[in-house]
Amino acid sequence: MLEIARIAMLSVHTCPLAALGGKKTGGMNVYVRELSREFGRRGIQVDVFTRSQGSCAVHINQMLGENARVIHLPAGSQTPLDPDQIYPHLAEFAQNVLQFAAAHDLHYDLIYSHYWLSGIVAHRLRAAWRVPVVQMFHTLGMMKDRIAQPPGASMLQPADLRSFNEADIMSWADLLIAATPAERAQMLWLYRAPRSRIVVVPPGVNTAHFHPIEPAVAKAALGMPLDQKMLLFVGRIEPLKGVDTILQALALLKAQRPELIRQLTLSIIGGDPSAAQGENTEMDRLKALRTALGLEEIVVFLGARDQAALREYYAAAEALIMPSDYESFGLVALEAMACGTPVIASAVGGLAFLVRDGVNGYHVPVRDPQALAEKICAVLSAPEQRAQLGANAAREAAEYAWPRIADRLLSVFSCLALPIFVSASLPNAFPQG
Repeated sequence: MLEIARIAMLSVHTCPLAALGGKKTGGMNVYVRELSREFGRRGIQVDVFTRSQGSCAVHINQMLGENARVIHLPAGSQTPLDPDQIYPHLAEFAQNVLQFAAAHDLHYDLIYSHYWLSGIVAHRLRAAWRVPVVQMFHTLGMMKDRIAQPPGASMLQPADLRSFNEADIMSWADLLIAATPAERAQMLWLYRAPRSRIVVVPPGVNTAHFHPIEPAVAKAALGMPLDQKMLLFVGRIEPLKGVDTILQALALLKAQRPELIRQLTLSIIGGDPSAAQGENTEMDRLKALRTALGLEEIVVFLGARDQAALREYYAAAEALIMPSDYESFGLVALEAMACGTPVIASAVGGLAFLVRDGVNGYHVPVRDPQALAEKICAVLSAPEQRAQLGANAAREAAEYAWPRIADRLLSVFSCLALPIFVSASLPNAFPQG
C-alpha cells in the first residue's frame, strides 16, 4: 500500500488560482485548486507546478492554503501561450521542476498530472523520481475532434499532436482517472487504454462555499431588483459551449411567450467582452448574433468572475443553461446544483450523469433552440416545480463534496506501488444517483 505524504500536482498550461472564464481557465483550475486544498487539510504536502506567465524568476504562491502551494516555473516566453505553443517548452519545464525539487531537497510519493501537456512532463519526472503517475485529462482531444468532424468521418485513430500524446500517456501512466463512466468508455474505445488502469472518480464541489442562499439575498448582493429573473451561463466563450443556442432559444421565447422575458436577463460569465474586435472571434460572433436577434436588453456579457462571486450568481439564477456540444464533466453544473439551482443541459459527458431530467433539471438535445426554449419556459412558468428541482439538485450535489471525493482518490492511490501500477480491483467511485 502506497503511503502519501507529498504530492507533485502538475497543471502546466494554466494556474489553479486564475480567474474562471478566461481562454484556458475552467473546471480543471477549480479541480486542481480545491483538491490540493483538501489534501493539504489532511496534512499532505501538495506542490502545484504551473508555467509562469510573468517574471522569469521562480515564484512560489502560498495562497492555496495549509500545506499547499503553487510554484510558477518558466518555460518559453513569459506570456500566455496556447497548448501547442507550450509543447516545445515541456522539456524545459520538466527540467525546472527537477531542479526546484533538488534545490529544496523535496521527495514526492506521487505525481498527479492534469491535461495532456502535464502528462508529458510527468513521464520525465517519473523516470527521474521513480514514483507512480496518476493522470487526468479533463478533456479528450479525440472527443473534441469528433464533435468538430462532419457526420460520417472516422476518428478511431489519433490524428494530431494532442491525441497522439494522449494515447501514449494512457499506455504508460500508472493510473488513469476518468471523470465519468462515459469518459472511461471513450478512453477504451478511442484510445484502446488499458482497462485495468482506469478508475472513475468524479470532480467534487466545495459545499462550504456553494450552498443554497435565499434568492432575494443573492439578488441584493448583486444589486438586482427582486422582481428580476435571471438565466445564467458560466464557461469559456468557445463554439463547443453552444451559447448561440441559448440566444436562439431566447429569440423564440421573445416571439412565442413575450410575457416571460419582460423581466428576464441572460447573464453570460466568461471571456472578455471589452477585448478589441478580432481578439475573440466567438465573442464577436455572439455579440453580433445578440444584435441580429434583438436581444440587447436581455443578454449581458459579464466577463470572467472568480468563485467568490459565482455563488450569488448561481443562487440568484432561475436556472443554469449548458447546451454544450461536449463536456467532459461540467463542473459549473455541479456548483449551481449545490446552490439549489436547477440545470438545463445537453445530455453529453458528465452532464448526462449530473443532470437527471425532471428531477434536478432538464436535458435538451444538442443544438435544438426550440427544445431549450420549452425547458426555459417550464422553469420560468412553474416556480413551485422549479423550487423542487433546485432542492433535489442541492441534495444530490452534497454527494460530491470534496472530502468525499478526496477519500475516494486516496483509496485508489493506495493501490499503487513502486515503480509501476499493480493490477488490482479498484472501485468505481462515481456516486450513484
